[in-house]
Amino acid sequence: MASVATTSTATLFSSLLSRPSFSLFRTLPRITCSSSSTSTSSSSSSSSLQFNISFAPPKPKPTQTTLPRHQRQLQENDDDDEEFGGPQQLFIPWIVRGEDGNLKLQTHPPARLIHALADAKTQKPKQKKKKNDSDGGAKNVKLSKAARRFYNDNFRDPPERLSKVLAAAGVASRRGSEELIFEGRVTVNGSVCNTPQTRVDPASDIIYVNGKRLPKKLPPKVYLALYKPKGYICSSGEKEFKSVISLFDDYMKSWDKRNPGLPRPRLFTVGRLDVATTGLIIVTNDGDFAQEVSHPSSKLPKEYIATIDGAVNRRHLIAISEGTVIEGTHCTPDLVELLPRQPDISRPRLRVVVHEGRNHEVRELVKNAGLEIYSLKRIRIGGFRTSFRSWVILFILV
Repeated sequence: MASVATTSTATLFSSLLSRPSFSLFRTLPRITCSSSSTSTSSSSSSSSLQFNISFAPPKPKPTQTTLPRHQRQLQENDDDDEEFGGPQQLFIPWIVRGEDGNLKLQTHPPARLIHALADAKTQKPKQKKKKNDSDGGAKNVKLSKAARRFYNDNFRDPPERLSKVLAAAGVASRRGSEELIFEGRVTVNGSVCNTPQTRVDPASDIIYVNGKRLPKKLPPKVYLALYKPKGYICSSGEKEFKSVISLFDDYMKSWDKRNPGLPRPRLFTVGRLDVATTGLIIVTNDGDFAQEVSHPSSKLPKEYIATIDGAVNRRHLIAISEGTVIEGTHCTPDLVELLPRQPDISRPRLRVVVHEGRNHEVRELVKNAGLEIYSLKRIRIGGFRTSFRSWVILFILV
């Protein structure tokens, strides 16, 4: 009976793996199969085939053990190629299961693997970062209309007039800011604005004055109390007299050290005292506060001590208490009192309390009574009183 030289898939693959130098990317060695005919055995009903698979004797290798591992591996591969007659066809065994359910050995990868590699993505999909509810969860909360309205009415600063914002930022006075606006040197969000009443928000609107950007953060509210000396005026426009604001030059020079990161405020006086009058005056950069303190409608009492040159009798006190007409308005004082004489002061003194704060109101009242003022000093505004010749910081609102 003719013997067929065939080998099973499992036998061939086990013989390939039995070699210690086997690598998937190696050439398959030549396999010699010899069939040996065996005598028919009476005890066996079928004849079995035996295959003797033998390899050529290995080529003697040089005894060099100092080579690196990867060089020794390459040398072994070269020796095998020379042993089996040079480089052979690349053979990669693939064990797949056929349609009949049996395992078989083939030289090419299965079709489903090739399709999977073609459809595979070369980059890993980016994982979306999970938002931490403790950090940014509160920012994404949607508030109701009532909550937003309550916040806008009670906590958020409403938009203000452009001229007022420029004055608060220290650009110029209220009138000077209006002149800059009328001259077209102020832009809001890229457009020239010629209306001082335009409502703006420095935090959100982009405002430029003479090509310079107005800072988003306005200076803090500053309130200073000063004992005004004689010979100083409350206006900074006239150069022939010393201004009260010049007394704060050293304080403003050290502003950056005291308040880092905050713009410098533009200071002005609350009301005015003439050049010959001394006493308490408040300096601030809050226009609303200055308006409330100085306006006659606030009825804030202001107390003065007037030193009179000459004698004062009852008739003078009655005439002062009856009041006089100033700037078309009849003004009457709240209190007129003759102070007791002191040994170190020879002239009589009057204590006069007014609330309207008209221009030269106390001087006009005393002059209308037929008296002449030697010196005038203000010692109280509302509930704040001073008797020292210095200035003090009341408070700063950031």
